Amino acid sequence: MSDIKKMYTSILGDNFPSEMTISFGDQKLVYRKRTWGIKMEDGSVAERGIRYGENPDQEAALYELVNGNLTLGGCKFIEPGNGLVSAIPVEDMLQVGKHPGKINLTDVDNGLNIIKYLADKPAAVILKHNNPCGAATSSTLADAYNKANRCDRIAAFGGAVIMNRSVDNDTARMMSANYLEVVCAPDFEEGSLEILAARKNLRVIQMSAIDRLADFENFRFVDFKSLIDGGIIAQQSAVNSIRSIADLQPATATRKDVSYKCDREPTQREVDDMIFGWAVEHGVTSNSVLYIKDGCTVGIGTGEQDRVGVAEIAVHKAYIKYADILCFDEHKIPYADLCLEITQGKRDLADKEAIDAKVQEDRANLPGSVMISDAFFPFRDGADVGIDQGCTAILQAGGSMRDYDIINACNEADPKVAMMFTGQRSFKH
Repeated sequence: MSDIKKMYTSILGDNFPSEMTISFGDQKLVYRKRTWGIKMEDGSVAERGIRYGENPDQEAALYELVNGNLTLGGCKFIEPGNGLVSAIPVEDMLQVGKHPGKINLTDVDNGLNIIKYLADKPAAVILKHNNPCGAATSSTLADAYNKANRCDRIAAFGGAVIMNRSVDNDTARMMSANYLEVVCAPDFEEGSLEILAARKNLRVIQMSAIDRLADFENFRFVDFKSLIDGGIIAQQSAVNSIRSIADLQPATATRKDVSYKCDREPTQREVDDMIFGWAVEHGVTSNSVLYIKDGCTVGIGTGEQDRVGVAEIAVHKAYIKYADILCFDEHKIPYADLCLEITQGKRDLADKEAIDAKVQEDRANLPGSVMISDAFFPFRDGADVGIDQGCTAILQAGGSMRDYDIINACNEADPKVAMMFTGQRSFKH
């Protein structure tokens, strides 16, 4: 067992070159491999790149864009000097723990990809396997983190937290109570690092550029996908164009010369949740459906093959996570541990029954939520899943041949459900 465990702490050799050049016709981009002087267990300092790739037996390297400008078809791509994850200096690795691997860095990167649209308020995003498991905004960073963590306390275990405000001691104490892999923020107030130091393997990264992250909203980069035959698909990166109510479109459709439109307009709170939810959606693997309430995720469904299925999965997860947080609040143990202790005769079945009854009564906090879909609903069954759970508004791309049927579903609901279109799809593969 010790030999198996050792692979997760071992550092692979790095045979990638120190420099890489990519040519686009007569235009070239130059990248330099990033390494850091990492303090080893014996006290020595060694120059290391990232620990390993997606798995411990995969060598990997991180490269920073250092030279060249690229314009293709009128699209001007991001220029050197705007480094975020690829430009972290060793002095900003405030606590190294086990120095980062590929997954740690890509989780931070996708957290930045989401939080760059949430600059107006304190915000926290917790990611696991490059998908958000909780995201929230609030009047304080501590409350934003607490809400994001309570969205999915289970998945947040071992996650990466990205925040857009300086970490205060209250927030640090909340984070230190959990097992996290990475904490990334623009700054850390006096005393907060000492609190976080209680978690020895935690990577703490200071990234002052988060303060100007809104500048990255419209930056495009070249997005590569490698194929198993060695080929590459290159595309422009996605840009979220839904930034205010002015960017939303009314849900209307025409079929056989009959016009359809949603009867109810969304409230300001629902619009705010639509804008927030679409920002989070920008970092979620498709097909995906989210449920958002009061600037916080309630249920997140990711990477499913069909839309009604992912709408159901998001509901299922909301119920599971809600039961867990109720149990943790009441008994200070996970719901799964409660169930185990009941089977072992250590707890009364009534404890579980009380939680289950409360979950059903509250319907996992889904009533009043806004349903977010990263693409159109091909059939009304997907929208009906959210409507049946009490969501009061829907945001989706629109453009389906059956948009009229989804509009009918909203108008037939009691009470009626509001719906808006983005006119933009938000797939992420």
